[in-house]
Amino acid sequence: MMEEDLAALRALKEAVSEGPTPDATERQHARGKLTAHERISLLLDKDSFQEIEPLRRHRATGFGLEKKRYPGDGVITGWGTVHGRTVFVYAHDFRVFGGALGEAHAAKIHKLMDLAAASGAPLVSLNDGAGARIQEGVTALAGYGGIFSRNTRNSGVIPQLSVMLGPCAGGAAYSPALTDFVFMVRETAQMFITGPDVVEAVTGESVTMNGLGGADVHASVSGVAQFAYDDEETCLEEVRYLLSLLPANNRELPPVEPTADPADRRNDALLDLVPADPNQAYDMRAVIEEVVDSGDYFEVHTAWATNIVCALARLDGHVVGIVANQPSSKAGVLDIHASEKAARFVSTCDSFNIPLVSLVDVPGFLPGVDQEHGGIIRHGAKLLYAYCNATVPRVSLVVRKAYGGAYIVMDSRSIGTDVALAWPSNEIAVMGAEGAANVIFRREINTAEDPEAERLRKIEEYRSELMHPYYAAERGLVDDVIDPRDTRRTLIRALDMLRTKHADLPSRKHGNVPA
Repeated sequence: MMEEDLAALRALKEAVSEGPTPDATERQHARGKLTAHERISLLLDKDSFQEIEPLRRHRATGFGLEKKRYPGDGVITGWGTVHGRTVFVYAHDFRVFGGALGEAHAAKIHKLMDLAAASGAPLVSLNDGAGARIQEGVTALAGYGGIFSRNTRNSGVIPQLSVMLGPCAGGAAYSPALTDFVFMVRETAQMFITGPDVVEAVTGESVTMNGLGGADVHASVSGVAQFAYDDEETCLEEVRYLLSLLPANNRELPPVEPTADPADRRNDALLDLVPADPNQAYDMRAVIEEVVDSGDYFEVHTAWATNIVCALARLDGHVVGIVANQPSSKAGVLDIHASEKAARFVSTCDSFNIPLVSLVDVPGFLPGVDQEHGGIIRHGAKLLYAYCNATVPRVSLVVRKAYGGAYIVMDSRSIGTDVALAWPSNEIAVMGAEGAANVIFRREINTAEDPEAERLRKIEEYRSELMHPYYAAERGLVDDVIDPRDTRRTLIRALDMLRTKHADLPSRKHGNVPA
């Protein structure tokens, strides 16, 4: 009898992995998509997956559901390892009800999310579903509510990664939006609250699914997705890489990797990478690449708000989060999107014990009616709040210029950075010398016999008196002015010193983050 029971169990599980009909997998592949099991196999280490509740079925009847009670109910849940570390994963199976969520489907996800939180391990969702299962009515919607509440409760506790591999419409899109990182695959993945048909009916605008909510739209326009890739294999490999940079939970430090890159390696190339002229553009990514271990870094939001760079990298084997102004895009100014992007990244790093390194070369906040009316004050305050609230080790380095309120916001000494450094090329001031001279010495310039000569003389006077490289250091606002060639060594030494940093926040329920 036992042999017969085992044979029946094997047959049932094979049916689950193959899909509800013989050609279901073929149809999935014809759409250019992998099956849920194939995706899990790519994400996790070989033979490490342990599935839970593979035999669960929905209990709803009516509207044809009683004839389609497939084991697993359209979602695969379980755990495995990535680089030997435990990771929980659920994957919608589009072959069953188009991956639509019902009561049993949601209950499986709820259980997995609770297990991930209890175990203190990352959660990865592989999303490929058609939203709520209409045939199950409000119980399907309640299932989403349970997911959203768990996303929120687990926020900042365990890393939550959403991988978009198919459609995600309506309320379902809010779960990825609540997680830490969103990955999308071009052409096959879309996210939107209302689809193209509804948009056209209401607004008269005609748009395709990808034009409305495709990977490139969310990676470069809306900022919803941090990463976009051409195929599922590359996407899932990058998910594995990101997990290697993150701790299992907020009580642990990120994993340390041995490196062959010497901690005291000199950065001679930096002398030529950054122009002395404060108005000349350059690529800050080249500076990051020169400083970090083996030149390897993982940029977040590469295509959105390109005037600021956010990246994870390693210094002497330890993970750091880098926030850097990008002079090659909008001169590196802070604007609404850049402030939001950096604020979210700083907050994420702080949640998961990742030290912060800020590379500063900022001319200020972007002026303009659209910025003011769009709320640059409150959006800029988000970045200010994130830095002020962060308790992880923080090191800032003024590479070139740092003007006005943007200097303060970019983790200056006055808002709590632990170690403030600068290169000899630094210009830290309320504004640039030209603008300052025109304001302070307006009367003298206008009444001079040669206004232009007087203007140039006053600009140089202001620069030499208040913007020389050691002005901020003389007043304790910069701890040291360093040789650019010592940048890597100095950053590593500062972070080593701060490794045991302990900082307590005030007793409170939570802060009121600027909207």
